[in-house]
Amino acid sequence: MKRIRKKSTKKPISLNRARYVSSKIGKTKAVESVESLRKYVPSTKRMTAVTLQEMLEEYKMVYVKPNIGMFGNGVIRIELAGEEAEKSYSYQSGVTIKRFKTFADMYVSLLKVTRKRPYLVQKGIHLLTYKGNRFDLRVMVQQSLTGKWETTGIIGRVAHPAKIVTNFHNGGTLKSVDTLLKAYLPPTERNGYVKRLQVMGIQVAKAINTRYRGVKEIGVDVALDKDLQPWILEVNTSPDPYIFRRLKDKRIFAKIRKYAKSYGRL
Repeated sequence: MKRIRKKSTKKPISLNRARYVSSKIGKTKAVESVESLRKYVPSTKRMTAVTLQEMLEEYKMVYVKPNIGMFGNGVIRIELAGEEAEKSYSYQSGVTIKRFKTFADMYVSLLKVTRKRPYLVQKGIHLLTYKGNRFDLRVMVQQSLTGKWETTGIIGRVAHPAKIVTNFHNGGTLKSVDTLLKAYLPPTERNGYVKRLQVMGIQVAKAINTRYRGVKEIGVDVALDKDLQPWILEVNTSPDPYIFRRLKDKRIFAKIRKYAKSYGRL
């Protein structure tokens, strides 16, 4: 008597589906492995009492962030002011700012916020501002229908006045790159600068894809300092495509959506 095999109810895994990578330190190392990109990556280390104190002494301002996390949740800004006996420490988490006279007191308080989760410490970049509020850029890079990497959009994210993160899902405001760079670059130089960011985005995508095969899209968070030097703060392998609907040029989101659908993201 033949046994009747039951049909599997599991859906077949799409070989074209995009891969997600959660580790921030892993993605940072992937980018740093490319010599031409290394100069754009601010010093980033796993956070311990030693690495945090050393980087504070060197940079005076750092950001600590969970190794795994999204939307700017858990990001903390830490500052060191004064010299020798006059030193003071402070950190901002959310809208709360706390101040301390010693590093030890500050670190004990900080551990209550991080709750033993693995954290990174990163050199702080003093961001450019728009109407007094800090901003950074999100560079969207995707694989096209032919599998070629392409920068499909760049959008600016302006931080909420009371917060340290620029993420839209954490109170940030979305603006076009042209609007944000208007005060810093003349029109004749703006296009060239944006093209430079587009090329950098593609280089980052290739670096990530070399280490993590199967990644088909990335969102690169880029900070700009007072010298307009771009800094790669973080790489997201599951970037929110819908923020680009806010741009006036609807062709940008249309292309992003088309590519995302091709590899099963939407």
